[in-house]
Amino acid sequence: MRRLSRVIALLAGLFFLGLGVWAFLDPRSFYEQIATYPPYNRHLFHDAGAFQIGIGATLLLALTWKDGLSVALGGGAVLAVMHAISHFIDKDLGGKDTDPWFLSFVAAVIVIGFIARRRTGGA
Repeated sequence: MRRLSRVIALLAGLFFLGLGVWAFLDPRSFYEQIATYPPYNRHLFHDAGAFQIGIGATLLLALTWKDGLSVALGGGAVLAVMHAISHFIDKDLGGKDTDPWFLSFVAAVIVIGFIARRRTGGA
């Protein structure tokens, strides 16, 4: 059962990471192949990709670390950084001018939490 759960986590992590990277890097192709519901919104798919990358990273980190808080903070950090990048890339598509900076602040706080956990004995 332990091996089965690890294989499933690996496959699920690669699945979400792959879909997320695709949606983030080539949102138009992702939309045309997967979504196909109008209207196309590049930023929506960048955000969706960022969140899927975070889920995939979390699942893959769980395969190497036994410390749940390290896994959660690591995956959350990946997600938050990608989400902030999404808002910088798409700042011309709307939203508030402060969104990229605020989301970068949130990402930095989570990264700091992750680093602190790893330095203080996260397994």
